[in-house]
Amino acid sequence: MSDEQSRRQALRIAALAAIGVLTPTRILHAASLVTTPSTTLGPFYPRELPLEDDNDLTRVKGASGVAKGVILDLTGRVLDASGRPLANTQVEIWQCNAFGRYHHPDDHSNAPLDPSFQGFGKTITDGDGRYRFRTIRPVPYPGRTPHIHFKLASRSFGTFVTQMFVAGEPGNDRDYLFRRMQEDRKHKASVVALKSSDPSGAALSGEFEIVLAAM
Repeated sequence: MSDEQSRRQALRIAALAAIGVLTPTRILHAASLVTTPSTTLGPFYPRELPLEDDNDLTRVKGASGVAKGVILDLTGRVLDASGRPLANTQVEIWQCNAFGRYHHPDDHSNAPLDPSFQGFGKTITDGDGRYRFRTIRPVPYPGRTPHIHFKLASRSFGTFVTQMFVAGEPGNDRDYLFRRMQEDRKHKASVVALKSSDPSGAALSGEFEIVLAAM
């Protein structure tokens, strides 16, 4: 976060505290927030959104079975720079399948397709700014470390694009985008630790909090 962004965030927090919007607990939380870095859309965003685009990427209508890979229950919140939840925000995700291939005509990889993996999904945040997806643990492919693409859209801020990375992946330090974030000291806001034994029945769970810069 730049000095100007930090100044604007501090002024915003002070103004909201003055009118009672932020409680002391939320003020402390807001002060500790780190803005999520934005990225480009990338080459594999769908040219046309698929007919099936719900928040469960592990099953496809008309296909038998479940997506290959380790099932991941991915949750999180979308917040503004002062820590307020952003309700009614559309959240889209897309990622490669367990073999390292995107369901996209421009991915000419020799890796197989997975007819049971949706590859793309979307949902809307609730009143607390929360979202949820059932997907698979992201995997590496040549040139990239495991990641999941995110695109957010709302009338209040327009669109925002970012990527989520997995904590502890050996390929992180070799990934060009991750290295650039490290140089700018922004990578920590994009890294998620995945945990096992999730009560939802998924093998893994993770939480990715997306914080937008002051607008």
